[in-house]
Amino acid sequence: MEEMNMKNGEEEQENWGSRAWTHLTELRVQSPLIQCITNYVSMDLMANTLLAAGASPAMVHTLEELSDFTPHIHALCVNVGTLSPDWVPSMKLAAQLASQLGKPWVLDPVAAGATEFRIRVCLELVGLKPTVIRGNASEILALSKASVARSSKGVDSSHESTDAVEAAVSLAQASGSIVAVSGAVDIVTDGNRVVGAHNGVPMLQKITATGCAVTALIAAFVAVDPSHAFEATTSALSLFGVAAELGMDMAKGPASLRMHLIDSLYALDQATVLQRVNITNMLTSPSLLDLLGTKSGILKGI
Repeated sequence: MEEMNMKNGEEEQENWGSRAWTHLTELRVQSPLIQCITNYVSMDLMANTLLAAGASPAMVHTLEELSDFTPHIHALCVNVGTLSPDWVPSMKLAAQLASQLGKPWVLDPVAAGATEFRIRVCLELVGLKPTVIRGNASEILALSKASVARSSKGVDSSHESTDAVEAAVSLAQASGSIVAVSGAVDIVTDGNRVVGAHNGVPMLQKITATGCAVTALIAAFVAVDPSHAFEATTSALSLFGVAAELGMDMAKGPASLRMHLIDSLYALDQATVLQRVNITNMLTSPSLLDLLGTKSGILKGI
């Protein structure tokens, strides 16, 4: 029995590695146009991450441009990092246009629980049905509870990703979105399945906007495989982590890791991907029913 479980685990790893390589190959071939409505802090790293992976970034957020521009994109990434009232209409209109046109869009609810204004805007955006919601554990917990966290550390997480599994599953079930929780283990769920991507390095926490960058990468991966958003999201998280691991081998600190991360993402090859992707199934139904008890009633009306 133990040998059978080991064999199944090896086959599972092989399948995820092959799937991740297929996603990256398609991304490089298709070079999807990814519209990013994001914060000033993250624009540079998000754009360079997309370019290194093979996508085409566009930081277009002006309300007057959206009706002309958004119909031509392949996916949208909305990031609320440096949130201001002036940008909210653009975020909402772009999300509405993407949904109406059948284009995937990804929400990054940065520091969702930090203020009443921020949680309200994030919940309104969740109501516009993002394809994927990607945040750290504290952000996903705040969204699932629809509340402000009085112990919030701003954009930093006060929780481990594994602390937010139940919240992520509940949020996925309530919103209909794929939910990804970044952390030492990146958790991805569609409300029925839960997988963990075990790639990455701790020093990523010392580089601003790496979470924002991987959200943009998720948008690019989902753009090339929108009918398998769960798998595409997982592939993006794992490969970003693989690039970080490779970069860490050459880095002397956060600044050089940032550079080597981008170079490593650009240079990823099939052998490396197949060898290093580390994704495991954590839970599948009916195990989730045991975890959750009964389906949560959070976010009613979304």
